[in-house]
Amino acid sequence: MSNSDPKTRERPGPWPPVPESSAMPPSSWAKRTGFRPKFSGETNASDSGQVVAPSPQPPQPKAREPDTAQPDLEAGRPRAVNGERESEKVVPTPPQTDKDRTVKKRRDSDGPPKSSGQNGQAQGGPTDQASRRPVRSEEVVDVLPQSVDDDDFVGRHAHMKYELRDSPGLVPIGLYGFQHYISILGSLILIPLVIVPAMGGTYEDTSNVVSTVLFVSGVTTLLHTSFGSRLPLIQGPSFVFLAPVLAIINSPEFQGVNGNKFKHIMKELQGAIIIGSAFQAILGYSGLMSVLLRLINPVVVSPTIAAVGLSFFSYGFPLVGTCLEIGSVQILLVIIFSLYLRKISVFGHRVFLIYAVPLGLAITWAAAFLLTEAGVYNYKGCDVNVPASNIISDNCRKHVSRMKHCRVDTSHALKSSPWFRFPYPLQWGTPVFHWKMALVMCVVSIISSVDSIGSYHASSLLVASRPPTPGVVSRGIGLEGLSSVLAGLWGTGTGSTSLTENVHTIAVTKMGSRRAVVFGACFLIALSLVGKVGGFIASIPEVMVAALLCFMWAMLTALGLSNLRYSEAGSSRNIIIVGLALFFSLSIPAYFQQYGISPNTNFSVPSYFQPYIVASHGPFRSKYGGVNYVLNTLLSLHMVVAFLVAVILDNTVPGSRQERGVYVWSETDAARREPAVTKDYELPFRVGRVFRWVKWVGL
Repeated sequence: MSNSDPKTRERPGPWPPVPESSAMPPSSWAKRTGFRPKFSGETNASDSGQVVAPSPQPPQPKAREPDTAQPDLEAGRPRAVNGERESEKVVPTPPQTDKDRTVKKRRDSDGPPKSSGQNGQAQGGPTDQASRRPVRSEEVVDVLPQSVDDDDFVGRHAHMKYELRDSPGLVPIGLYGFQHYISILGSLILIPLVIVPAMGGTYEDTSNVVSTVLFVSGVTTLLHTSFGSRLPLIQGPSFVFLAPVLAIINSPEFQGVNGNKFKHIMKELQGAIIIGSAFQAILGYSGLMSVLLRLINPVVVSPTIAAVGLSFFSYGFPLVGTCLEIGSVQILLVIIFSLYLRKISVFGHRVFLIYAVPLGLAITWAAAFLLTEAGVYNYKGCDVNVPASNIISDNCRKHVSRMKHCRVDTSHALKSSPWFRFPYPLQWGTPVFHWKMALVMCVVSIISSVDSIGSYHASSLLVASRPPTPGVVSRGIGLEGLSSVLAGLWGTGTGSTSLTENVHTIAVTKMGSRRAVVFGACFLIALSLVGKVGGFIASIPEVMVAALLCFMWAMLTALGLSNLRYSEAGSSRNIIIVGLALFFSLSIPAYFQQYGISPNTNFSVPSYFQPYIVASHGPFRSKYGGVNYVLNTLLSLHMVVAFLVAVILDNTVPGSRQERGVYVWSETDAARREPAVTKDYELPFRVGRVFRWVKWVGL
């Protein structure tokens, strides 16, 4: 045969052979961790999971392949061939403007860029390929940090309009700061609209709490961007606190409270939040968080945050169903704007994706107003202001729920709220401290810290020069604890933490400037002083709030699961751990919530609040009532169970570092030698130099 003839047999190519383009593109976790599969011939992974540089080989001549881009099946864009990205091809250089020279001068002062390894960790000396900064691409990107289509850490800003220390000018800063807060408005205002009515508060109480939340969010954001992690992360009431707050609100001792039930429960919440937040501050500033960072990785963060969103399934659509024609339209509009119309740009801004929540709310609210004015929800002889217990007519009793939930004129918060109101500390009275509720909040503060750690890492990949050091992470967690203490003193009803939705907002708006977030925080403080703003927000119908929460909780679940992109998501180890954590986070709390309940049991709370009364009937029934309360409450919280299962399994089941996607933070000594990292995370006004000896809370 011809193949056996030595004269006609194909001659072998150069050794080592030229790597062929893989039929399966590298996954996003590989891009972030620096891992290359063994079959590609690019790197070799040791047994411990550390990426080991290959031994130097003498240069071998090889035939030049045509510079054609292969389609990246994962990102949907052309990917590299011959080690060169599409964005790195030689293109004609446009004439530089003054702004370009200013930005280039700042970047040159930061020092030469370094190549990156696992999760963006800086490696050894710079290489020729890593020293070239790719040309900024204007391609539309609407996904999280993995959307930055590059293979080294220095190229990750290709799709960001403004980075952490950029200053686009006063007018753009104002516009982008306002846009950043409007796009995340749902996360700021929806929690008070849920907890205040549950505490028996009036519409005026809801208006005052909303104004307080806006004020505290602005103040704590200023503190965090200045003295915390210094990343452009908005601080506000997190959904992590919602479930434990509802559990405390529905405690047995509050069921028979007479008089002003709202203020009584609010003072109990303030005391629990202050103690739990003080514990979080100690955890951060003592350096213990730097030790706990070794246990917290993407496989732990992902199911923990996902469980927060999944835990409210009993509240979402059951409340939407009370006025289906309004609630379902609200959900459909938000879905259409955020998915089907997300690529449409108006003056260079994708308004439908960025403002999906406020646009959907405005349109649905306007439609409900027209239906109310047209008399669709008017029934002869029925008055919505008459309590249901005083209604005699059977016809009115049948329609009272529909009138209450579908009409938009049932709230008088806008009319009764003052034009000017300054939120002040202890406005609800002196906080009341009970150790059992404080202990529950201490555990919740740990879950809140896990949430923030994931946000720190993901946002740093987008906007900062390097990931923060463990000391900066500890400093950020400590300041979040102090911020939650302020939230407890002012009486917001929840703690304050970095909102997970920040990462999605930064990726969508491509705005990572710290100054824009600071400007937005100042605007939020000024807005909170206008009492009518709180009254307007408090007037949002309850069914619309539930519809928005359905979208927000689904988004939170997806953002939690997206942390798996830093690990080897296809690993059977990680799949089993995440699956077990999610399943038991739903099943174990269901056991506690259903324990001791008979089919004929009558509850004094609505059906969507029944999962939070577990403290009165849980399986722990020892002679120590406080211990029973703590255990029954904590093990009925989905996020606590998910965290316990994930952190135990991830840190005991063997797995390499690249398989687990271990977060790699910047080393302190290396960060101090790199000007860019110092400018990103160093405290302002040279405060850091005074505390330079405290190595565990800074650079």
